[in-house]
Amino acid sequence: LAGPQLRTGNKAVNGMIIKLERIKVQTRKGEEAIDITAQVEEVVRKTGVKQGLVNVMTCHTSSGLLVTEGIPCLEEDILTHFSRLFPDDENYHHHRYLDYDGRLGFNAETHLKSILGGISCFFPIEDGKIVRGSRQTIYFMEYDGPLLRTYMVQVLGE
Repeated sequence: LAGPQLRTGNKAVNGMIIKLERIKVQTRKGEEAIDITAQVEEVVRKTGVKQGLVNVMTCHTSSGLLVTEGIPCLEEDILTHFSRLFPDDENYHHHRYLDYDGRLGFNAETHLKSILGGISCFFPIEDGKIVRGSRQTIYFMEYDGPLLRTYMVQVLGE
């Protein structure tokens, strides 16, 4: 995982803090699960928000966000079973010339994985910390890499 590059936007309205950070991540494989929990916690910490919500969202249609137990065997299981559900050699309607943008569609399975897994997650913030289960890990899911990707972390609260 390359070091995150941050671009921030802050706004305070009537005591409410609203902060948006865009974080870039360079993925290294065609498919991988990248633990971003620490980065999200750091964004929350830096805002100073004590009570509120944090939302995390990918900016891409062939990547995703998942929350699950943070262990390597489960990371592999997720990727393995998504590949079984959506094999790359299937005859997808998307695998054709896309006249509206002049390109060949070739990655329908990556979009379907993103749809099934989801593109965002959110958590409450209490006493300045994300409230999550003891085993919950936040993953950025790459389905179509390696690519330079962006996900957003927005914190709202007081």
